[in-house]
Amino acid sequence: MRRLAGAALALLLAGCAAPMAPLPASPVAVGAAIQVDAQAVPLDPTNPARDRIGAFVYAGGVVLTSRQTSRLHGLSDLKVAPDGRMLALGDQSDLLEGRIVLDGAGRLAGVSDATLIALRDEDGRDLYAGGQREYDSEGVMRFANGDLLASFEQHDRILLFPRDGGLPRRAPQPEVVYTDNKGMEALVGAPDVAADAYRVGLEDSGRVYLCRLSTSCAHDLDLDLDGSALVAFDNMPGGGLAYLLRTYSPLRGNVVQLRILDRAGKLVDRMEIARPLTVDNLEGVAVVPRPGGVVRFYLISDDNFGVYDGKPTDQRTLLLAFDWKRP
Repeated sequence: MRRLAGAALALLLAGCAAPMAPLPASPVAVGAAIQVDAQAVPLDPTNPARDRIGAFVYAGGVVLTSRQTSRLHGLSDLKVAPDGRMLALGDQSDLLEGRIVLDGAGRLAGVSDATLIALRDEDGRDLYAGGQREYDSEGVMRFANGDLLASFEQHDRILLFPRDGGLPRRAPQPEVVYTDNKGMEALVGAPDVAADAYRVGLEDSGRVYLCRLSTSCAHDLDLDLDGSALVAFDNMPGGGLAYLLRTYSPLRGNVVQLRILDRAGKLVDRMEIARPLTVDNLEGVAVVPRPGGVVRFYLISDDNFGVYDGKPTDQRTLLLAFDWKRP
């Protein structure tokens, strides 16, 4: 999450025309159902016929909005199951669950069956009520048993939210000195290691740690950042890792790279998204296997609630899809 001026954010939330949907406290029970609207976007607005970046074929993209809540913003991580069930986490500790909608050709068309839920802290209070240092959530994942993990920056910690809706508790995290607002951005399960295992990636260094609920965390590998920031990763089918890097400059705007590593950590392929292509502050990646050895990558953007350094921006909540097959 880019740092937002507190006063500007408060004014933005107070001035939204759409009423805020009531958000129940439980992070896993059925929450407030919301309608998510989706507007299609081309890969390249200057050339709508373009449909690929190297070996990555554009499988549709949409801008997500909702007229029922002012909190469908700031989405910083994404996971998608093979059956289309999706899980996304916003910067203000709001959990979005839904289902990916595909058209007749299998292209991304939108999100249905959506709920939005406000996560609670260890004392049962809405995390948002504690202020930005408490609610700045970044990574999310769900264990096979239904328990949820979320990582946080500023007040750097990982919380485990039980599947039965009970209060969260602390989970093991890397024992390092964290850079302020550049901490545990990337989070994914590691079922290849153990049922309670997960990997945590640090935004500023690219260091990845392997953790287990039953023990602690240990350094696992170092990702090549190339001067960028690590914002998300997910497991590749059959082993390996896909990770997302982001840089920003006034000249080029957002530049996002998706890199694919094999089981041995060797770079297999990469994709860069930059203007004039459709791009924004992409911070989440989800990997989904498809028939014929195809892998689909879903990318989601954090729109920072349309404010940066106290000024309105044109950032959007993008959900983009790309299909890729190993060369």
